[in-house]
Amino acid sequence: MNGSRILAGAAIPVLAICPWIAALTAQEVALPLGTQAPAATLEDLEGNSVQILDYVEEGKPTLIEFWASWCEQCEALQPQIDEIQARFGAEVNLVAVAVAVSQTPRRVKKTVEEQGHAYPFLWDGGGDAVRNYQVPTTSVVVILNGAGEVAYTGSGGSQDLLGAVEALLGG
Repeated sequence: MNGSRILAGAAIPVLAICPWIAALTAQEVALPLGTQAPAATLEDLEGNSVQILDYVEEGKPTLIEFWASWCEQCEALQPQIDEIQARFGAEVNLVAVAVAVSQTPRRVKKTVEEQGHAYPFLWDGGGDAVRNYQVPTTSVVVILNGAGEVAYTGSGGSQDLLGAVEALLGG
């Protein structure tokens, strides 16, 4: 037990010296890098059946956030997502997948309207997207490259989404 505390404490200086190690840890959730984005059937907030791949455009990266209205980590990511939309909205598709855990489509719609989000929020009532994208929790972000392949995955509120998008766009 003491050995694990020593190892855990030793990781912090290593991450400070080698920031690329921290970037690698962001690739530990959801689909493996290079995987072609799978199909998933969801609903828009009006109750219409939609396919997640309808929001993926060839030649254009797509950021998909697995989101919940009650998720504090998702809230922590929101300023970055807003900045990505403001700076790269013409170059990057954004879509949020509202998971069906402790929320309803009505609650999601109300939250989206109150917060003024201008990108699509989809309802995953049947869990199709969560299963197909192998998402274990909320605040998981999957970024697809222009070919529809997984280029980034991460979870939690401290992800560097802006850096990931800039790197993907070559800037």
